[in-house]
Amino acid sequence: MRIGFTLPQMGALAHETHDVARFAREAERIGADSLWVGDRLLGPVNPSVGYFGSDSIPEEFHAVLDPFALMAVAATVTERVSVGANVLNAPWYAPAVLARSLTTIDRLSGGRLLPGFGTGWSPEEYQAAGVPMKERGARLDECLDALEVLWSENPAQYEGKHWRVPATHSDLKPVQRPRPPVYLGAFAPAAMQRVARRADGWLPVVAPGTGPFDPTAITAPMADIRTRASEAGRDPAELGMVLRVYPTATASVDEIAEALVRAEREAGVDHAFVEMMNVATEVDGALELAERVLDTARA
Repeated sequence: MRIGFTLPQMGALAHETHDVARFAREAERIGADSLWVGDRLLGPVNPSVGYFGSDSIPEEFHAVLDPFALMAVAATVTERVSVGANVLNAPWYAPAVLARSLTTIDRLSGGRLLPGFGTGWSPEEYQAAGVPMKERGARLDECLDALEVLWSENPAQYEGKHWRVPATHSDLKPVQRPRPPVYLGAFAPAAMQRVARRADGWLPVVAPGTGPFDPTAITAPMADIRTRASEAGRDPAELGMVLRVYPTATASVDEIAEALVRAEREAGVDHAFVEMMNVATEVDGALELAERVLDTARA
């Protein structure tokens, strides 16, 4: 299994901005296979929708660094690891802007970008982005269409209901051809159908520390996605997944490692990463924890 970790982006770790590059270099040195970012725009004081079904948001969302800047840093100070996003809230960004940023990162990394997209859940973030939340699904679909055009055609042009890219010279393309692989976060039926119809893979999540590991939480939805992909005329075997392991603050190294090992053995996961914002408050501690997780999971 390929095992990665999130970069120091959120919460207490975000305050150690000067150590982002060191974390990326050291994580690669100790054997990490990928480095990841998320995408939070606000930490609403009075959220109208809470996180993961709660009525609040995590304190870690009070301090968040820009995902594109962190991916660029990781791309330039490493040589081997994949540089991923789980997830970028694509409806917030004009496709031409998103394509420029992601193409830059893919080229800086020599073709190691692994972009994951989603739609987010916070009405306040959509208000701040100036995008109607009710249009998020349609805007994501159009964004994926426009990225496909911008990454494959020259000149490139896109006309949609929500996004428009006038005919433009598009000489600069990602290193990865025909484009970087696109993964999607999805839980609702319409979103799962989108994964099946047009993504290269799915981004599931498990949470060590909240109860026993249940492989069916991964295998059942993935089986459904592959069935839908087959019905859409795609080869279901071509769809992959990258598992986000999101431990609670009280989860032990053994619990995190067990989730990784069981996900590989019982759910067929071949790439996973550990979210660090709940389990470390400074970069040295995050690196120590990452090394212990790698040693334990690979023992």
